[in-house]
Amino acid sequence: MPGTSWSEARKILHGRRVAINGALCLDEARRLTPGETVTLADRALPPPPRDEDVAIRFIDGSLVVVEKPSGMLTLRRLSEQGWTAQRRGLQPTLDEVIPRLIAQHAAHKTGSRVKRSRIPRLYPVHRIDRDTSGLLVIARSDEARQILISQFAEHKAVRTYLAIVPGHPKSQTICTQLIRDRGDGLRGSTSDASIGQQAVTHIKNLRKIGAYSELECRLETGRTNQIRIHLAEMGHPVCGDVKYRGPFGEPPREDASGSPRLALHATRLQLAHPETGETLDYESPWPSDMQRLLERLAAKGET
Repeated sequence: MPGTSWSEARKILHGRRVAINGALCLDEARRLTPGETVTLADRALPPPPRDEDVAIRFIDGSLVVVEKPSGMLTLRRLSEQGWTAQRRGLQPTLDEVIPRLIAQHAAHKTGSRVKRSRIPRLYPVHRIDRDTSGLLVIARSDEARQILISQFAEHKAVRTYLAIVPGHPKSQTICTQLIRDRGDGLRGSTSDASIGQQAVTHIKNLRKIGAYSELECRLETGRTNQIRIHLAEMGHPVCGDVKYRGPFGEPPREDASGSPRLALHATRLQLAHPETGETLDYESPWPSDMQRLLERLAAKGET
């Protein structure tokens, strides 16, 4: 944008019109790296999620089960740990929001004020992508964290996602070896079974919606971007996914769905309580934005 003054550029940024790799950017000090894509929207993008957009489904001294909104990172990146509170506050992360909610809850119960020094510590167990919404668990002690991680590693915990994709893929199990760089800087599958990490996703086609499908995806392993990669490599990239748009080496598949964000939602989480052994089983339906998308696709398919 030649001729744009810094004050004008600042207004555009603070007006929520700038996105980097499809994610809203409000940080004027954000550094770019080669290969990143910057887009300028005609109108303001949705505001970043705040504390009140996070829902706590279960909490005790061992763990917290929460529903994360789309658009919020699970953990603050290591390179951002030294940011000021004001800079972090522009786009808070889940690991920063949950301790505040716990402290507020405790203060409300006792009728006292929230004390900064009493913000509780959390121990991450797993994470879900920034633009994925839904359920995840966070431990409140290192002992609970280790037990929960063991449940995930031994496939004793159940993690199920909902996804909306173009086309009508068959119900099946996908098993591949995932590597960090498939050749274009993105994660992907390799035919070399001696390298990478095994990734297993069980897919069930719940229903056809015109030219699209609603899928249930159950994770057996939990590799980074696993569901998105597997579905894209099948030729059915998740609606709203700006990163994985088809099989490696082929032109990106056009996304005509009109999805406002990544159409992926962690709908079910089942695990054993690390202290009592009690089964905790929580479900979360599609958020309202995705329900509206399903209605639009259904109406489009009927015409």
